[in-house]
Amino acid sequence: MKCPFCDKMEDKVIDSRMSGEGRSIRRRRECLGCGKRFTTYEYVEDAPLMVVKRDGTRKRFDREKIKSGVVKACEKRPVSMDQIDRIVDEIEREVQKKADKEVKSTIIGNLVMEKLYALDEVAYVRFASVYRRFKDVTHFMDELKKFLE
Repeated sequence: MKCPFCDKMEDKVIDSRMSGEGRSIRRRRECLGCGKRFTTYEYVEDAPLMVVKRDGTRKRFDREKIKSGVVKACEKRPVSMDQIDRIVDEIEREVQKKADKEVKSTIIGNLVMEKLYALDEVAYVRFASVYRRFKDVTHFMDELKKFLE
């Protein structure tokens, strides 16, 4: 840390305390060059995860949007809200592990389809038909053939 008084880069931490309800750390430092004391604060950087859409626009990651899509796909299916919440949690964790600051929407969509495929075949086909924008019945049938084989 650079001393605000003499610009030396060497100091020692004298005291550290949590502040701001545990959201930051306050540190008292002493400059090894001039001997003066100063205070610094450390905060967790809250960088939002951005989703890059197909058209190139960027939007903030929204787990509720994923949950909404999964709920619609699972409508009138024997899938509990606990199972849906678990899927959404898994997707969010995987996205945060894979992405630094941005993630492509196609990665999220493929994760949703992967999780739905393992959970409920009908919900998977419903989601896939919207996500992949099936143009006609032949696209829909091609997807169904995967289950029949």
